[in-house]
Parts: sequence; structure tokens; C-alpha cells
Amino acid sequence: MLQQTQVSVVLPYWTAFLARFPDVRALAGASLDEVLGAWRALGYYARARKLHRAAQAVVERHGGRLPDDVAALRALPGFGRYTVGAVASIAFGREVPLVDGNVDRVLARIFGLEGSSGDPAREKQLWALAEALVRGERPGDLNQALMELGATVCRPEQPTCLLCPVRDRCTALAAGRVGQIPAPRVRAVRRALHLVVAAVRKGEAVLLVRREGTGLFGGLWELPGIECSPGQEADALRERWPEIDGELRHLGRVERTLTHRALSLEVYQVAGLRPPVGARWATAEEIASLGVSAAMQAALRRVFDGAPQEGGSSWSKSSRLPRSRR
Repeated sequence: MLQQTQVSVVLPYWTAFLARFPDVRALAGASLDEVLGAWRALGYYARARKLHRAAQAVVERHGGRLPDDVAALRALPGFGRYTVGAVASIAFGREVPLVDGNVDRVLARIFGLEGSSGDPAREKQLWALAEALVRGERPGDLNQALMELGATVCRPEQPTCLLCPVRDRCTALAAGRVGQIPAPRVRAVRRALHLVVAAVRKGEAVLLVRREGTGLFGGLWELPGIECSPGQEADALRERWPEIDGELRHLGRVERTLTHRALSLEVYQVAGLRPPVGARWATAEEIASLGVSAAMQAALRRVFDGAPQEGGSSWSKSSRLPRSRR
């Protein structure tokens, strides 16, 4: 949960998640809808999907107990090099290194490593240093100390070097280059992603489809939609679903900035669209327990708060979608 998400945001979700899934068997036995619903509004839903699959693998392969073997940990879904190092060293006392953003910064400054995060040669150096350092007693404590040092003292901006317990060994501090090491990472330009989504109503319910695959929003529920060019929304909807009849009513626009995407959703109320295979009708109350992205929650609020029902009446206040915590 802490990957890409602040501690203050995670804490209430962590508590609620453990209350709902108190052990690995409970998580493995839950449906994907239940897991994504509990993860709701944390974003980066691939984490939840992988966690769910990992729990199922632990039950199927290891009798419900997390393995303490490094190779077995590496074989679990979602267990990359960092996660394996964290679990093996902290939970089982194995001499296995880890490098996250905080450890990267600490080691780069102490040893004066040039370059920016993501450079393959630099990454190889970092992991070699971490592997050398983790040898010895209490490897889990060492790894946690490095992470904590980077989070609280050796920060990206305004590091408190006077409080650092290893300041006398810091190459970057001695050279007066703490602000330049590590070099800022060159971020990729966000690609514009423009979608049009269709709101189809039946009484107090709206039609939802489940996005396939494991990519962006994979496994989540959403309004039927299609990617298109700005200004071509109506044509794109009618081309994708020729059975749509009558006027298309524009309900609003939703914009979100994602890690690699600048997302915009144009929301239209439509009639006549036939439910695709696997689609479902859901009320606002039912949607509140499903895995739905923050962007789609905002789109659904346009539907529930603004779309009139047949006969001219508005959606009832009891049908309004609760706002996301984020």
C-alpha cells in the first residue's frame, strides 16, 4: 500500500484491509471484486491484483504460510527484487538486500554515485553496495534503518545532514554536492488519453462493464467507453455501438493526471445501448463496494447527480455516489 502512496493516506486503508482480510487464506478466498473494493481510492490497482494473486499462490503452493525461501518468494506474483528483499530480511532475517527510493538516495550520497535513478549501470552499483552492507547480524534492521534514514533525514530536499549518524562518511556532504546527488530523474512526457463514456440507465441503476487485462484500470468496473479524438465523442459512440438511438446528452467532463497519462473523460447519457457480455446493472449503493477508479467515480457522480430519469425526474438523493476519500 505504501508504494506511490503516503503513510497518512494508507493508515486507515491498512487497518480496514486487515480487519476484512485478517490472514492470507481470507485474502486468497475473497473475490477480486472484494479486494478491489477494499483497495478503492488508493489507486495503482495493479498492486491489489498482484497481492490477491500472491495470496492465492501462497495458499496453493505453500499451505497458507509465506515461504522463507528466497527463490520461492521470487516466484510469487508481484514479488520483485525490492519486495523479496524486504520480506526475506525483515520477516525471516535473511541477508538479502533491498533498494527503494530512500535507500537509493542514502547510498548514492554516502558513496558519491553519479547519475540519476533508472540508469542500469548505476542501479547495478547500488544493488552491489546494498548486498555488501546487508551481510552480518540483523539484516532486516539494517535495511529498515537505511529506508528510515532516507525518509526522515537524508530527504530529497532540505536534508538534515547535521543529524545524520553517518555524516562523517558521506562523500556528497564532504564535496558540498548533497543537492546534486542523486541527479533528478528525467520523467517521461505524459501521453494524453481521451475517452468518451456512455451512461445507460435502468431505474436507479447504471450499466457497468469490467475492463479486461492487467494494464491501466484492469479488472475495474467502469462505464462503457472508447478512446477517441477530442470533438469526435458522439461519432465514436455511435460507431462503436450502432444501436444507440435518440439524442446524446453531455453530462460533463472529468480530468485526472496519472503517472504516465493525462486522462480526460467526456460523459454522455445515451439510450439503446445493449449490455455487452459480462456487463452488470449497479445502483450507487452497489457501486460503493466495487473496484472503481477515482476518475470513473467522478464520472459516475456526473451521472447520479445530474442525469434525469425518464419522465423528467432527477436521480434521488439516496442514489448519489459517495465521494472518494482522495
